[in-house]
Amino acid sequence: MAPSCTITGARVIDVRFPTSLEGHGSDAMHTDPDYSCAYVILKTDNKDGLCGHGFTFTIGRGTEIVVAAINAFLPFLYGKHTEQIYPRFGEFYHGLANESQLRWLGPEKGVVHLALAAVINALWDLWGKLENKPVWKLVADLEPQAIVNLIDFTYIEDVISKEAAVDFIKTRKSTLSYRLDDLNKTGFPAYITSAGWYGYTNEQVRSLLEKGMSEGWTKFKVKVGNSVELDRERLALVRSVVGDKIEVMVDANQRWGVLEAIDYMNNLSAFNLGWIEEPTSPDDIAGHKAIREALKPLGIKVATGEHCHNRVMFKQFLVQGALDVCQIDSCRLGGLNEVLSVLLMAAKLGVPVCPHAGGVGLCELVQHIVGIDYLLFGAGKEDRVCEYAAHLHEHFVDPIRVSDASYWMPRASGYAEITAESLSSYEYPCGSVWLDLIQQGKHKLQ
Repeated sequence: MAPSCTITGARVIDVRFPTSLEGHGSDAMHTDPDYSCAYVILKTDNKDGLCGHGFTFTIGRGTEIVVAAINAFLPFLYGKHTEQIYPRFGEFYHGLANESQLRWLGPEKGVVHLALAAVINALWDLWGKLENKPVWKLVADLEPQAIVNLIDFTYIEDVISKEAAVDFIKTRKSTLSYRLDDLNKTGFPAYITSAGWYGYTNEQVRSLLEKGMSEGWTKFKVKVGNSVELDRERLALVRSVVGDKIEVMVDANQRWGVLEAIDYMNNLSAFNLGWIEEPTSPDDIAGHKAIREALKPLGIKVATGEHCHNRVMFKQFLVQGALDVCQIDSCRLGGLNEVLSVLLMAAKLGVPVCPHAGGVGLCELVQHIVGIDYLLFGAGKEDRVCEYAAHLHEHFVDPIRVSDASYWMPRASGYAEITAESLSSYEYPCGSVWLDLIQQGKHKLQ
């Protein structure tokens, strides 16, 4: 039996990386992101000093607001024994998400939900460490009923019931050993975004594409949205480097209205694009459906979900056929428990999940999610691919392993953890990196 412990305290840190200085992460809507996270460390009475590390992704200003929201959740964890949490983790998640006063700030959306993700992710990290397993393996090893107990089915039982979910997972479990062997031998397919940031020059993009091709990447994503002429020029450059057989996707990051998106993508259709990501408001289900129908004759799919804030929104996108590709975000949803509910619905409805990643630690988190999806929910790898961006992995205790255009499953116990040195150096605004930038005149306190 795995050891257990009681949560005794916590530390919450505002962590920011100055990625805006070099244009990393830039897109048509978010031109100067400083990749950041609100980071929580759950302290316990475990005799080995085990702690749970969790975070939620932000892009600079406003991270302090998420930090405050995390602190609002922490009193509901203090004094809790892990045996009160993990056996009915779905119920515990529901209790936090529906705390009678905090839920008024959402419910289950916005800053309060980002904060919940950090807390829940920290609890998963702690559980993995207590079991001495990476989180993906921890979930895969559970019995079907125990997996269902992780999920809050509130508002989604009209798509799939708890009983049907148990039966579904039992069926999937029958091929688990084959899938596990395949995952360990071939990894999980990935595509790369970090060659196509909007703020990069054409020379930078060309150089990074050439580097990506030499490393064996077969799928690239490029940011678009502000100028048809400039985007056609950028995509012509991309095709001149990668050729016609390499898959290219584009991402507008919510830049357009519905009619504008349809017209814009017609103007880019000559470049043989795999999907358009976030073409319009992330809340506009009808708009996404209209765009999807209009682009279907062009062979361009619609992908979205990075800013889809809860399982109920995903339910509507999925049921109404408003997307071709479901892109969960490991921190926009309320942590892994809610992610599992979306994986389950997407599998039931036959929609492939291709997670959003990049940022600070999102790749480190979604590698677990794609492993879980492939082993327990999804039909196969043929129409699935996971995003990768080549930034900030050196700051993690166990950085991701990506090669041959594939993710390779993590082996370390837990979920994801930033090193103590990086937490200290990049804490905002008093970490050494930020103090140096302020002294050099490269940053003004916000």
